[in-house]
Amino acid sequence: MNEEEITAAFEGVDFPRLERSLRHPRTLISVVLSLGTGITTVIACIPLFSVLFMLVYRGGKKLSTELFTELPPTAFEQGGGFGNAIVGTAVVVSIAAAIAIPVGVLTAVFLAEFGPDSKTASVTRFCAKTLTGLPSILAGVFAYAAVVLATGSYSAPAGGVALSLLMLPTIILTAEEAMRMVPRKMKEAAIGMGCTRTQVAWKIVLPTALPGILTGVMLAVARAAGETAPLLFTALFSNYWIFEDGQSQLMEPTASLAVFIYNFSGMPFENQIEMAWAASLVLVLLVLAINITGQLISSRAKSR
Repeated sequence: MNEEEITAAFEGVDFPRLERSLRHPRTLISVVLSLGTGITTVIACIPLFSVLFMLVYRGGKKLSTELFTELPPTAFEQGGGFGNAIVGTAVVVSIAAAIAIPVGVLTAVFLAEFGPDSKTASVTRFCAKTLTGLPSILAGVFAYAAVVLATGSYSAPAGGVALSLLMLPTIILTAEEAMRMVPRKMKEAAIGMGCTRTQVAWKIVLPTALPGILTGVMLAVARAAGETAPLLFTALFSNYWIFEDGQSQLMEPTASLAVFIYNFSGMPFENQIEMAWAASLVLVLLVLAINITGQLISSRAKSR
């Protein structure tokens, strides 16, 4: 049958209309649930946007180049900045990343490639999942007992050890999942060409899973940058630069943005409170930039 014959055959047929009507129970329920979902989503976003508004409104007024280049002010002093806290945060998080990234990635390689079904792998996965819910203050207590008491001083390495404990589970679990997503055919082809298991993991699995691994690293770094409790037990705080006059003060108390906000927000001086708001805005923007970077890496990996 051609098109004209088909049209003529169905010309007199009265097809039911597919228009949605609120009189139909299913349509009514669907509309009500859609409205409820939209309303609850808006309600859930209100606290987030209110916090962001307060940060931009209160912290944005204080932003200046002095905040990033000067040291914190004393009690009755005006002006000042938190440049040392930004540098201290970068140093402590870098130390934590230097500890957590190699250990986490190598652990993920073992879990994904060398012993995925072994008892050791099962115990390791259980420990990693348990660590994801570990209160951050407990990581600080552990680092205090293991590093601060051993060295006799609060320091940046002690803070890095505490933050590395919080970064490890995120890196391990995301890296393992990224390695498991590497196509099996690629591994079999490499083995067929004579590669050992170590060569397959090093030259095939890791490069292919690198975007997913970097995403997990970014998320772990973002979490570590915003932690306060572990640093109160380990790095404490300082009103001085961690690098000054060509000398390093790594084994001395170290400033950080999170502890700076904690200390200054409780002071009875308007200048210090405004600086705490400005530091909060800087910290949020820093964490947001890290998260966006991780999402961009992940989206690019998925589009390939």
